Amino acid sequence: MTRPVRAGAAVTRRLIRKEARGDLPLLACLTVVVLVLTTLCAWIPAYAGGQEDQALRQRVGATQSQAPLISLSTTPEIFDTVPPALDTASLLDAGRTLTEHLSGSAARHLSLAGGSYDYGQASLISPRPPGPADTSTRLTAGHLPSARTHLRYVSGHAPADHTPLGSAPQIGLSQATAQALGVRAGSRLTLEFAKTLGVQDAPPRAQLQVSGVFRARAGSDDFWTGRETLDQPARYPAERSAGTVLAVHGLLGLDAADLLAGAGVGGPRVTWQLRTDLSGAALDRAHALTGPLAHYSADLSDALCQGVDPITSDISCHIRGQATGPLLVTDALSPLLDAFTAQDQQARDLATFAVDALAAVALATVTVAVRLLLRRRQAHLRLQRARGASTTRLVLLRCAVAWPVVLIAALLGWTAGVTLAPTGTSGSPQPMTAALAAAVVALTVPLMTWHAVREPRRPARLRRRRRTIAAGRRVVLELTVLTTTAAGVIALRGQGPDGMLGAVPVLVALTVVLVLLRLYPLLLRPVLRQTRRGRGTVAFIGTARAAQDAPATGLALFVLVLTLGTAVFGGLVQQTIDDGLATGAAWTTGADASAKVAGTVAPAPEAAPTGIRTALQHLYTLQLAGQTEGTVVPQVAVITVDPRQLAAVAPASPLARALLSRLATRTEDRAGPHAPLPSFLSPSLRASERTGGFTTTIVPNGQPPKDLTFKPVGTLTTGQLRDPLLGPVTAQIAAGTPMLITTDRAGQLIPRQSSGSTVLLLKDDGPTTAPPAALRSAAAKALGPTARIHIRSQTLSALRADGLTQGLGAIYTTSCVLSALLGLLALILELTLTSHERSRTTSFLRTLGLDAKQAGALHFLQLLPLALASAAGGTLLGLLEPRLMTRTLDLRQFTGGPAQPALRTDYSLTIALVAGVTTLILAAALTETVLARRRGLGGVMRLA
Repeated sequence: MTRPVRAGAAVTRRLIRKEARGDLPLLACLTVVVLVLTTLCAWIPAYAGGQEDQALRQRVGATQSQAPLISLSTTPEIFDTVPPALDTASLLDAGRTLTEHLSGSAARHLSLAGGSYDYGQASLISPRPPGPADTSTRLTAGHLPSARTHLRYVSGHAPADHTPLGSAPQIGLSQATAQALGVRAGSRLTLEFAKTLGVQDAPPRAQLQVSGVFRARAGSDDFWTGRETLDQPARYPAERSAGTVLAVHGLLGLDAADLLAGAGVGGPRVTWQLRTDLSGAALDRAHALTGPLAHYSADLSDALCQGVDPITSDISCHIRGQATGPLLVTDALSPLLDAFTAQDQQARDLATFAVDALAAVALATVTVAVRLLLRRRQAHLRLQRARGASTTRLVLLRCAVAWPVVLIAALLGWTAGVTLAPTGTSGSPQPMTAALAAAVVALTVPLMTWHAVREPRRPARLRRRRRTIAAGRRVVLELTVLTTTAAGVIALRGQGPDGMLGAVPVLVALTVVLVLLRLYPLLLRPVLRQTRRGRGTVAFIGTARAAQDAPATGLALFVLVLTLGTAVFGGLVQQTIDDGLATGAAWTTGADASAKVAGTVAPAPEAAPTGIRTALQHLYTLQLAGQTEGTVVPQVAVITVDPRQLAAVAPASPLARALLSRLATRTEDRAGPHAPLPSFLSPSLRASERTGGFTTTIVPNGQPPKDLTFKPVGTLTTGQLRDPLLGPVTAQIAAGTPMLITTDRAGQLIPRQSSGSTVLLLKDDGPTTAPPAALRSAAAKALGPTARIHIRSQTLSALRADGLTQGLGAIYTTSCVLSALLGLLALILELTLTSHERSRTTSFLRTLGLDAKQAGALHFLQLLPLALASAAGGTLLGLLEPRLMTRTLDLRQFTGGPAQPALRTDYSLTIALVAGVTTLILAAALTETVLARRRGLGGVMRLA
């Protein structure tokens, strides 16, 4: 038996189907908005997470190319057995098991990259280096397997990992070290090592055999950073006596430590290098590692260390049966992650502005669509209301039509977003955000329907006129928006952006719109007075209608201003970053290329090929004393340059011109060795000695001390300190260190410093930049294979490929494009909503004799102020927002360079956007004119 359906339910379903068929275009608009929002809620977090992972991997890879991010080190105790013994191979291999003591799943992301050991400095007893300049020689020996691919033996062979029975441990020396020591392959070195307290009464001695002599190979990585003494010996003044100490470095074979332990030499410092695996979700893996790493040392001690060593009284640990001292964990990943998190937060804050603007445009589009939907159903709703339908029934009827569409669109958008979103990243789709966006759209329908069909309140007594009440409400609304915007801007500039303050640009856009709506009639009044006196009525009526309809077009103006302002702001951010990247690359390299090497060295003669100009800079650290006030400045960075070389490398550089005019004078060319050195001072150094120059005492090798006098000829300005020519050399100077620039004559007087630095700038002399291979080859020939070489074009490419920069640009591009499309949709709907009044005015005038041409002009004049106002407001908003957020908009971390990059407006994009918006509105006027021409007399009379 079938239960009959009530007639009321059937009528309700019939009404819902009829309402849905009539509202299909507007429901399609809601579908598009919900589809876009939910798709972005699923796609953007996953995409942004992938870009963050890429950026973190780039930074980790660059750091690990110089040194391991995580390492373990300990010193084996060799005197716990008799005789002393050490199994180095077993101890180094045990590093694979040490990661097992890392708590949680973090051990899976760490692997052993290699092991090495190093002895402290030992005194070279014999042979004695030739020449009287060096009073003593200190040799550092160690086993470094990773060095093998960076060396080429020119005589002999690499030290054997398994020394032949009865032979001395083998050591490999660089060619420069062998020449400084006066040895060759096959020579023997007698070394005296430090004694072990509590065990030995005298320092132990041992012999090493030079197995071979090598030369360093140039490489694209930064292997030689911090290992320069392995290739070039260094000299420094002796601490407790007069003279110079020669410091050299050599490479040992694997079992050399075993043989030295048998000779009574204390155990070396053993180091295991660990490599982090950040493939996939790099950011999540890094955060998962930092927690266990914080107590990794304690975990190792609990697992491997029991008791106390009777000799050293330190904690005694055992690794594969070998007694060792405490294990030291070196964690460079956590500081790197903290710095990256700050950069990533800045990128997220900048992206928040674009996302919030897109959300505001989407909400405005929904509002306009629902307004138009209710406007089209206004007569039908009034009829239903007159027949006794309640407000609740009408609201539920609208919801029954719209909510299923919103739900289906949300599910489809979420499915599409999850399908398009990359997997295996640190970001994941946000279902709650998508549900919130769909709920906001769904709730807009009943709220606006209730406002349209609610029973108006009938006052029991006379009140003020409706116009006065509306004006008062408008003033209150404007004051509220202005106060909220001012508070938001102050908070944004004071504490930086967060989740809530990201909406401040939307409030600024709303403020701009309110100001424009206030200025709209005021600016049109002079035009009205002028057109009233003129011939014809079209201009006057069109201007009057535009002024009268200004409040009605407020939502359209808001959408246009916000869309245009967001696009201009996004173009400004991207243009500023793009220009800042070029500045950052120039600051890093100084010229087309730069090469840096530790120590103040002289380049190889005639190393640069034809067509490449070079400029040499030496960095020294000296103690200066003021001549007038006697102020002592202990650490001053002294840079020696050849002004003519700098001017040849960078003719347009203000710094090069200043140095050339004040340092490269004829007096300086004829100056003797004791003449004062003309110098430029940094402001901090000038402040320490306001008048007079500076003096310092130097001790040349094998010569009595000499005094140098620096004569100030100028103070470096902020612009000169930020000149790219100083970028490579000042990158090696600690912030706040006083600086002095003088001529290369000082470099001929100051003895070489192993703690100093040498920078070579290279510039192609031709109209185009030389290939990177040619610049790299020229730099390596000049400063040797251990030089760190940076090519400007490659540095710029690396900066542009940064994940944070690319992700930020992609999010702004996507948001601007979608905002423009949604803004276009909202504008079309708003113009459709307000076209009835304009068409009614035109039809009324046509009944009075207005021809088609005049009707087109009338449509044009009614919409022209909207186009001009939106173009002016959008441009003003896009240019005003960055200035309001000057302290918040820190783009230096994306660009590098010495300072915050100057804001650069993309004027071509701004002009194109303004022209596009203006053309769009004028196209709407043309469309309305064409439709009006096609309307017959009956239609005209009905509208009139």
